[in-house]
Formats: sequence, structure tokens, C-alpha cells
Amino acid sequence: MLEVISQQNLPTMLLIDDDMVSREVMATMMTMSGYSVHTAEDGAAALELLDARQCRPSIILMDAQMPGVSGLELMEKLRARCNAAKIQARLYVISGSGTADEIVAAADGFLMKPFAPDALTRLIAEQQAQAHPQSASGLDPAEAVVNRETLAQLREMMPAAALRQIFEAILSDLDRRVTALKKAVAKRDWEEARRIGHAIKGGSAMAGAAQLARLGAVIEAGGLEVTVNQPDNSAQILADLRSAAENVQRMLDVEFKA
Repeated sequence: MLEVISQQNLPTMLLIDDDMVSREVMATMMTMSGYSVHTAEDGAAALELLDARQCRPSIILMDAQMPGVSGLELMEKLRARCNAAKIQARLYVISGSGTADEIVAAADGFLMKPFAPDALTRLIAEQQAQAHPQSASGLDPAEAVVNRETLAQLREMMPAAALRQIFEAILSDLDRRVTALKKAVAKRDWEEARRIGHAIKGGSAMAGAAQLARLGAVIEAGGLEVTVNQPDNSAQILADLRSAAENVQRMLDVEFKA
């Protein structure tokens, strides 16, 4: 059985788990966390979904042990399907118990069930920061300021004046949160910084402010934290937030003239 839990203009996930209860609970959690989740009850169903081009996931979560096509064989088939469809997807293994070292080594990451939704977000952000040390700082000129599909949907739901007010509220709220982030950094209150990052990510993603949402995710994953192995990127990230806000303001001035 193939099931689409939610369709949103946010990261797409393919969740493969033969246990119905676990599958439904995880799908609900990840949907509420902002993912568009497709589910498959086994490896064969997941491959069928990819073959039909009904799903282009950026994240694949698969249970380590399932009947039928499973383990390393399934991982190889999933990667082959993604490569053939030119899909760049991270493949994470999940399990309620320990799993074989070779399976963990072949995956992009491993999560022990049950796990909180932010555990996956943090794992992804940490891996991206390790692979691209500069990705947490400095805005890419080619990066989309807003998600155009989300913006188009919002245009259909409300008048331009109301949509402009939403973005203006996001920018006003961001001023307050940047001030709070500076205080958290000064106190090295990383828990508070992560909480603020989560709030920035959530509100921005709902309106399609992609650049701000991405920076919020970086902060939520610990991007502001200073440790022995983590350099102080706080000044750059805070500056990036300001620049991203200016980009949103320019978008408003062009597309939603007051």
C-alpha cells in the first residue's frame, strides 16, 4: 500500500517501515515538523513509488529490518532509482534496536527509534556544516529568497495587502528575535538560541520565506554555539539574518507595493 500523508512545498520525505503504528506515528510527527511525507509499507512499495515518479524525496527514512527487499539490497536499489531519476536524497536508517555495522556505514546516518523530529533536523544540519564548513555563513546569491510555489498558493488564498502584512509581521518579529539571539549568545544560552532558531524556521517556512527558514534551521541545529570544535560563527549568521530580511523587504517592495 502506498500513501501520501501530506503535500506541502517543503522538504519531501519517503518513509519506509513495515510496522503500521510506527509508520503512522513517525509520518504524523514529521508532517507536523514541516515535511511532505510519503509512506511505503515495505521496500517493494517504496521502489514502486520511485519508479512511478510519484515522489522525489530529499530524505529517505528506512527501517533496518523489514520483510522482502531490505537492508543493503534495498539501500542499493533506492540509491540506483534516485540516481536514475536525478534525485539527490539522503538515506537514513532507523531501527528500534542495534543494526549491522555495514548497514549503518552504507547509510548517510542512523537514528534509533523512537526519536524526536528535531533529531533528524539536527543530524542533517550538522552533516551539511561538516561537509561544507562555510555553508552556515554567507548567503548564496543563487539561493531563493522565497518559495515561489508557496507564495503562489498564498496569493490564491488572500489579497495582496494581507499577504504583505504577513511578511511585514515576520520581519518585525525577526527584529525582536535577533535582539534576543544576541543576548543568548552573550550568555552562551544555547538552549534559548536553539528555541529562537526553531521559531524563526517555523514562521518563515509557513510563509515561504525560504532563506530565513534555512538560517533558522542552522541556528536550531546549533550554528551559533561556540565549543572547542565549533568556531564562533554567530556574528556572520546574525548578519546573514539581517541580509535575508533585507532580501525579503526588497521582494515586498517589488511584488507587493504598499
